[in-house]
Amino acid sequence: QVQLVESGGGLVQAGGSLRLSCEASGRTFSTYTMSWFRQAPGNDRVFVATIRANSATNHADSVKGRFTISRDNAKNTVYLQMSNLKPEDTAVYYCAAGELGWGSPLNKNLYAYWGQGTQVTVSS
Repeated sequence: QVQLVESGGGLVQAGGSLRLSCEASGRTFSTYTMSWFRQAPGNDRVFVATIRANSATNHADSVKGRFTISRDNAKNTVYLQMSNLKPEDTAVYYCAAGELGWGSPLNKNLYAYWGQGTQVTVSS
C-alpha cells in the first residue's frame, strides 16, 4: 500500500512560481511511475506531467517549457516546479503513482494510488 501526500499549493499571481511536492510512503517508490494531474471546477482530471522509474519525463503541451517534474528517490518525493503560471493553471493538483508497464501515463485509470490534492489558484 502506498500513501501520497501533496503539499505546496497556494495563491499566486500570474507569472509567479510554485513548487508542489508529493511524498510517498512505502519502500517501492523508486519502481513507480509518478505523475501529476489537475482538475479544474466542472472539468475532468487531466494529465500534467509524468516521470518514469528510469526518470524519463513527459509533460502536457499546455505546460511544456513552464512546468518541470522531477523525483528524489532517497526522499520518496516527486516534485512539480511550476513557473510563469497562468490563470488557466488554476486547479486542484493530484499526485498519482502506479506500475504502468507499457500503459500510457496519460491514462488516469491505470494509477493505483492518488493523493488528496492540493489547490493552486493563479490570479490575473
